[in-house]
Amino acid sequence: PKSPAAERVNAVRRARGICPLRGARRSCISGAQVRSGLCTTTSLCFRRFGHCFRHYRQESGSKVTITAKCGWVVGGRRLVRADGTIVAMSKPEVLILQHAAWEKPGRILTDLEEIDLPTQTLNITTHKKPDMPDFDEVAGVVLMGGPMGATDFDDYPGLKAEAKLVRAAVSVGKPVLGVCLGHQIIATALGAKLKRNGTPEIGVMPIKRMERHDYFSMWSKQLDVLHWHTDAVTLPEGAQLLARSAETKVQAFRFGSALGMQFHLEVTPQLLEEWLDEPAMVKQLKASGGSKSQLRDAYAAIYGQLQPLAEQVFSGFAARCNTYARSLMN
Repeated sequence: PKSPAAERVNAVRRARGICPLRGARRSCISGAQVRSGLCTTTSLCFRRFGHCFRHYRQESGSKVTITAKCGWVVGGRRLVRADGTIVAMSKPEVLILQHAAWEKPGRILTDLEEIDLPTQTLNITTHKKPDMPDFDEVAGVVLMGGPMGATDFDDYPGLKAEAKLVRAAVSVGKPVLGVCLGHQIIATALGAKLKRNGTPEIGVMPIKRMERHDYFSMWSKQLDVLHWHTDAVTLPEGAQLLARSAETKVQAFRFGSALGMQFHLEVTPQLLEEWLDEPAMVKQLKASGGSKSQLRDAYAAIYGQLQPLAEQVFSGFAARCNTYARSLMN
């Protein structure tokens, strides 16, 4: 039994619309444990409740509304009182799929956070049946880079789930953004072929503009960008080619609501240093004839020139995700 003091605290929390189980190391939802074992969400707990609710539905196969032990009723993104009054509605989140610890979203995440879009970052590469957010609660998808191949399904079965997610997202106009490996996952999911590049592109080299689009609009015909890849893709049928380079015919493309970029606009100088602390990345760099000092100097020289394009691409993607999130909440 709780102490009188604890009961008074919970009574005050209930009166204010605050979940009395917030911070409790116990189950928040009847029939479903909080995966982390600890409820640490916002004052109304709707984000964690939604997470538990999704998990419960996946485990049980049920789509019924369930009741929290603290007396709230949870259904999808809505948190309602027992009388049916809506207390809060969580905002759909942008799902960020990482494939390596050092391949972080960088500038992409900054632009999403600037407009207060919730995000969830997962690495599902080794999971045959990955546990992901409900598709209807995802406002956009970001696929980052990584050392594996886009179709290495035997070693990384989660990539097959990512390809399926891409196709589903594009089919309903959900914003999708892919960088490097993510660019290749989008392309191959849409029917493109994956191949080994004749010459690895690692370092600072130019890309050439092919066409302009609101998703990606280079202001000059040629621009030096940061590359780090050994694979390349063909252009999916029906896609719009936006940029290419001497060694890679498809450097950027758009297909419906998806944008793929083989190169790295998301990398900040701080993130580049993390890359250069990673032995696998340094090994590739040296094998291509480069060095840490050369790459640092070359990237510092172009970083300022990249900012307008990076801002246009990533703030535009964030805006599209925000618009899609609002449509889900209507």
